[in-house]
Amino acid sequence: MELNNKNMNIKLLIGVLLIAGLFSSCKKWLEVQPESEISATVLFSTESGFMEGINGVYKRCTEADLYGGELTFGTPEVLAQNYSLSQHDGLDYRQTGLFNYKHSKFIERKDKIWTGLYSGIVNCNLILTNIDEHKNVFTGVNYELIKGEALAMRAYLHFDALRLFAQSYVRNASGKGIPYVTTYSKDVTPLSTVSETIDKVIKDLEDAKVLLAQDPIRSAGYIVGYPVQKDSTLNTEEKSNILFLQNRRHRLNYFAVCGTLARVYLYKNDKVKALSNALEVIRSNKFPWTNKSDFIAFDEAKKDRILYKELVFGWYIPESLKDLRDKWFVGGTNNFFLQEDAAKSIYETAGAGSNDLRYKQWLSLTASESDRSFDIVKYRRNTLSTDASANLHYLMAPAIRLSEMYYIAAECSYATNPGLALDYVNAVRAARDVDNLTVSSEDAFMTELVKEARKEWLTEGQIFYMYKRLNRAIVGQTGTLIPASDNIFVLPLPEDELVYGGR
Repeated sequence: MELNNKNMNIKLLIGVLLIAGLFSSCKKWLEVQPESEISATVLFSTESGFMEGINGVYKRCTEADLYGGELTFGTPEVLAQNYSLSQHDGLDYRQTGLFNYKHSKFIERKDKIWTGLYSGIVNCNLILTNIDEHKNVFTGVNYELIKGEALAMRAYLHFDALRLFAQSYVRNASGKGIPYVTTYSKDVTPLSTVSETIDKVIKDLEDAKVLLAQDPIRSAGYIVGYPVQKDSTLNTEEKSNILFLQNRRHRLNYFAVCGTLARVYLYKNDKVKALSNALEVIRSNKFPWTNKSDFIAFDEAKKDRILYKELVFGWYIPESLKDLRDKWFVGGTNNFFLQEDAAKSIYETAGAGSNDLRYKQWLSLTASESDRSFDIVKYRRNTLSTDASANLHYLMAPAIRLSEMYYIAAECSYATNPGLALDYVNAVRAARDVDNLTVSSEDAFMTELVKEARKEWLTEGQIFYMYKRLNRAIVGQTGTLIPASDNIFVLPLPEDELVYGGR
């Protein structure tokens, strides 16, 4: 299959980029010239225009068809059997949970995912097409930051498209992958193989890592903390007087690129480089484990539900708040929830998981005479406010966690140092108030590692990819195994040729 973007207008998808911008200057742009007439030439004539552009890409990615909904809470989580879906499934995901890929609602959602990912990719390419010839408009390290983030985002989006719509590397590295689009033009981009796609992803990420070497997050003075903390010894993430340089963990920062490289190299089964990048994040000591008192706080305004300081990278999703409250996790059994036996099975509450803080803090039991189920409250806010005062943190969709780096380090270390591998896993378990894990074989270790990752990533859209990468059976609600199969792991490509950037 080939995709053609011949109908893309040279003018930027400004509805995606400028309206979505995070700066007040966005309003000034629209006052000067109607949005439909703002060309790339105008937008990319100033440093602030490039800032608007890259912010627009992030904003596009936080819409409901991508990481502000579907790719975080939706399709991958349903496929991983992480929700109990009733006969009265209000979101119409029941057939998706049964892997019915011919169901109309599934087709609609997965096609929107594909289109959304390539919309982000097109806009990254538009930035990259223009940035070098306008290098003189930048101050400080902003050229390096914006170009590095655009390259990293292009890689990140292609990688997720690959993980959804192609066979895994371990299954068929030479099989058909996806179009890896690196230019903003009318030319057709043919499919790359899985292996070729992975290598292109890695090249973009490695180039981004070099560009982001001077990322402010790497400085000793950049201290990760909660936005409600004004004490500079606890948090400096919003200290810069330049808005663009604040909250680097809301962006594909240097360590987020390391984390993505660790994820991609592991997908390629290059454990040496995966381990190296994971350890770079861990050894930076930049991301502290969440204090248990913050995780379990009774006062919602003082509570950290998502383990915010441990996020290496997360999507800022304030506009998803209404859907989170009213659609995905509205409460009860008409949307996403967990039956009591399913929740207890996932978190192994009959054994070491009886004290697991994730089970206690992310799930809320709703009991009745006829039904005992759990509401999933991981993203619950104590008010309708999108600011940090609703909890200790902003409303975020986790993208790369510190814990994932420990899991990658563990998987990459077991063959040569089983004790060290267990130490990595047990560091995460200790932070969640779970007793140490002991195993006697690599097979047993991998089984336990997958279970740990499922507990940690509940409602984050990642465990499905782990099952696929390892070609392991998906674990059903109460432990029933669903055999690994490309018929499950490979989502069908859209039937119609799509225009890149279509919405």
